[in-house]
Amino acid sequence: MLGLNRILSLRAARIRSCGSPGVKLSHRPSSCQTPGASSRMYCACLFLLLVTPRVDSSWWYIGALGARVICDNIPGLVNKQRQLCQRHPDIMQAIGEGTKEWIRECQHQFRHHRWNCSTLDRDHTVFGRVLLRSSREAAFVYAISSAGVVYALTRACSQGELKMCNCDPHKRGRASDERGEFDWGGCSDNINYGIKFAKAFIDAKERTVRDARALMNLHNNRCGRTAVKRFMKLECKCHGVSGSCTLRTCWMAMSDFRKTGDYLRRKYNGAIEVTMNQDGTGFAVANKAFRKATKNDLVYFENSPDYCLQDKTAGSLGTAGRVCNKTSRGTDGCEVMCCGRGYDTTRVKQITKCECKFKWCCAVECKDCEEAVDIHTCKAPKRAEWLDQT
Repeated sequence: MLGLNRILSLRAARIRSCGSPGVKLSHRPSSCQTPGASSRMYCACLFLLLVTPRVDSSWWYIGALGARVICDNIPGLVNKQRQLCQRHPDIMQAIGEGTKEWIRECQHQFRHHRWNCSTLDRDHTVFGRVLLRSSREAAFVYAISSAGVVYALTRACSQGELKMCNCDPHKRGRASDERGEFDWGGCSDNINYGIKFAKAFIDAKERTVRDARALMNLHNNRCGRTAVKRFMKLECKCHGVSGSCTLRTCWMAMSDFRKTGDYLRRKYNGAIEVTMNQDGTGFAVANKAFRKATKNDLVYFENSPDYCLQDKTAGSLGTAGRVCNKTSRGTDGCEVMCCGRGYDTTRVKQITKCECKFKWCCAVECKDCEEAVDIHTCKAPKRAEWLDQT
């Protein structure tokens, strides 16, 4: 009962009773199946803690504001976030540009999947209700959004766009690697500043409430921040006779953001389902047959919907009208993408470059050729099937 009291105290401001109506609980085999009133009460509260929905506006909406970042006009910011926004308008501008970049990367990573990281126009939550569920998709979005802020701020520092930071001040003097000694020079990306500010700004909202979803978000935020640092690389310029590299000047630079996106996508594939531990301070693996989650793993509480049909409650847009690959057996294949509903085929004319020739000097000239291409799109569900989900 000590664990129960701990959890109830964490959520006292938000949970009035363990019997709150309207909460859908997912079944997980665990110690909750042990008999006794106290165990049943503990488990009811724990499950409520895991899946309590929060439909909030988000700092993600900064990306939609462009150059018009006005702190009082950004819905959903907590006090600390609003203070940081007002104090650092140049940083907010960089975060806004970075938000566009990580959303594009998210959409690239899931372009061949039923859920394709779709955003909603003029919606302060950006992704709608789909992230209410504590799913793998929510874990990925929180991680890559945090990574995107680190990347954008670090890049802005190096480019001299921010008043509060510039190149990494610690990369001075001499150092060495497997190729020998070198001098620090140039402008090393100040990744530590990007991580520090991203943590202060993004995590501020999650620290205003102490529930399971907040802990999940904090964990995945951290995974995203450290992912960018993982791909820092040493770049050097050689000096000497005919570039002999007898002397080297080096600096640390971030890799392309695609590497971070690819890495987090792999973490999404291997994300670990967890439950809260008994004192409400951490996670326990949901299936004891699997390994425990590490600090580098994405974690989630609830299984994802199949995203086949439009479902306003779940925030699913469905796959009707999505383009699919007739010959693929993967997630972009028509059988998987269309959820067995079949697909329509439309023949369209496409202009491509052909008969290209090299012309001295120095250009390539091509002709415009027209060809017929078949485009396959998923059929809409039958009306009765669609009505069941709306």
